[in-house]
Amino acid sequence: MTYIFFIASFNAFFFLGLLLRKKPKALHDRILQFWLIYLGVSTALYGITMNFFAEIPILTTGVIATFLLHGPFMYLYVSYLTSEDKPFEMKKLLHFAPFALFLLYLFVASQFPEYAKGISVDHSTSLPTPPILFVMFLIATAISGPIYFVLAYRKYKSLKKSNDSFSAKDVNLEWLGMLMTIFGVVWTIFILIAVIHHVFHLFSMMFCTNGLFLSLSAFVILIGYYGLNQKEVFVSFVPAEVNDESLSMHKHKSKASDNNVVTDGLEEGFSHLLSFMETERPYLDPELTLPKLAKDLDIPAYQLS
Repeated sequence: MTYIFFIASFNAFFFLGLLLRKKPKALHDRILQFWLIYLGVSTALYGITMNFFAEIPILTTGVIATFLLHGPFMYLYVSYLTSEDKPFEMKKLLHFAPFALFLLYLFVASQFPEYAKGISVDHSTSLPTPPILFVMFLIATAISGPIYFVLAYRKYKSLKKSNDSFSAKDVNLEWLGMLMTIFGVVWTIFILIAVIHHVFHLFSMMFCTNGLFLSLSAFVILIGYYGLNQKEVFVSFVPAEVNDESLSMHKHKSKASDNNVVTDGLEEGFSHLLSFMETERPYLDPELTLPKLAKDLDIPAYQLS
């Protein structure tokens, strides 16, 4: 099983390498970069430590704390998928505050050996009663995943309903919705199993953590599989304004012919635009973008620009 985690980690860093070659990068590409780093590091770390996972409670809990990162990364990636012109808001970093606080708590707790004895994700009658603050962090970790999956899926549904700039690139996002749904269900099931382990003392903690990290590993592999099929995810996308067809057209036309075609096209397009503005009033749409308007007018985006 260890090899599965290392394979998933290798895939995450391989896809990261592909993404680093992509130019230009949108904001959601940069979020995906950090997401892949998290997936690669967390699966590799678990693969290294799983054989002595239960022997070092603080280390075990630190690895479990990384589950607080997956939901925020998914949510932010979907949120900025259609907001290429929107700058990153620093307040969005608050989504990662629970993870930072959990790690800070574990670091401080490790300085007090007697107190740290109660910190363990595995249930055992031989261990002291877990500190209430530690229990609260575990509860936050358990509910974080399902909550963020719901939020991310709601963003995805609103993305599908709106005909925005990203969908204008002919990127099929059905894979993202399917992946979020399957992973959200599997993740929630294993979280419930972990809760049952603590409340009713059924199953084993290793079964829960193995299941969670296996689902993370599957998620990495599926991201790569669907992302490579959707070349715009990992490969540079040339926008409509400068795509090969338009570049070729401008390179090979004579100056006279080019001027005539452009002038005629601009006059016809301008007339069409004025008529569309008067009848459809697209300017009332707060999410109106240049690619969306070009698609509605059925003219190339470079010409509309």
